[in-house]
Amino acid sequence: METSAEVRPAGAGRGGRDARGRLAGTAVMLGAGVSNQVGASLGALAFPVVGPAGVVAVRQWVAAAVLLAVARPRLRALTRGQWWPVAAMGLVFGCMNLALYSAVERIGLGLAVTLEFLGPLAVALASSRRWTDLGCALAAGGAVAVLLRPQPAGDRLGIALALVAAACWAAYILLNRTVGRRVPGIGGSAAAAGVSALAFLPVGAWALWHQPPTWAALGCAVAAGLLSSTVPFLGDLYALRRVPARFFGLFMSVHPVMAALAGLVVLGQHLAWPDWAAIAAVVAANAVGAAPGRRPW
Repeated sequence: METSAEVRPAGAGRGGRDARGRLAGTAVMLGAGVSNQVGASLGALAFPVVGPAGVVAVRQWVAAAVLLAVARPRLRALTRGQWWPVAAMGLVFGCMNLALYSAVERIGLGLAVTLEFLGPLAVALASSRRWTDLGCALAAGGAVAVLLRPQPAGDRLGIALALVAAACWAAYILLNRTVGRRVPGIGGSAAAAGVSALAFLPVGAWALWHQPPTWAALGCAVAAGLLSSTVPFLGDLYALRRVPARFFGLFMSVHPVMAALAGLVVLGQHLAWPDWAAIAAVVAANAVGAAPGRRPW
C-alpha cells in the first residue's frame, strides 16, 4: 500500500480525486435537476387551491425545517462576513421561487424554466472570453425572441416574472459559492433556508388564510418543498464545491428539457414546435458556452 503510493506520479492522486469529485458533482447535479422539476410540477398542481405564493411559502418552510434539523447551524457563531451572503442567498432563493412559480402559472413550466435558465447562462458566459461565446449569446437571444413572440394575453407578465427568476438564479449561484467558501458544511445553506422561511411567514399566512388548503394541495406543496428546495439546495452546494462554475452551467443545461418533459407528463402542458426548438437552442447555447474553450478573444 505505502510502496504503491510512493511510486505514483506526482499529482496523480490529486488528479484522480479531482476527476472523482467532478464525476460525483455531475451525478448530483443531474439527480437534483430531476428532483427539482418533478417537485415543481407537483407544486403547480396546488396552484388552483393555494396559489403560487402559498406553494412557495410551504416550500420554504419545509426546506428550512429539514435543513435546520439536519445541519443544526450555530447561528450565533456566524460573523458579519458570513451572515451577509447567507441572508442574501436566503432572500434571493425565496424571490427566485416566487417569481418562477408565478411565471409557471401563466406560461407553463417548460417555457418559464427555459427563460429562467438565462441566469446560469449569463454566469457561464461572464467567466469566459471565447469567440464562440458570442455565437452562444446570439443563439440564446434568438431563442428568447421565439419565446417572446406574440401569445395570449397575460404572457408578457409571465415572461417578465421568468426573467426576474433568471436574475435571481444568477445571483443565487454566485452567493452559493461565496457561502460555501465562508461557512463550513451545510450550515450556511440551512441558515439561508431559515432566513427565507422567516421572510415568507407573512406571505404564506396571508395566502393560506385567503385560500385555505386541502390535504391534497398541502401534500403537493410539501412534496415541492422536499423535491424542489431541500434536495437541490444540498445538491447545488455539494456540486459547486467540486466542479468549476462553467461545468456547473454545462451540466445544468438539461433543466429546460427536464422542465418541459415534466410539464408535459405531470401537468399536460403541450408546447408548439417553435417552443421546443427554442428550448433546444437555449440548451445548446448553455452546453457550448460552458464547455472548455481553446481560443480566447
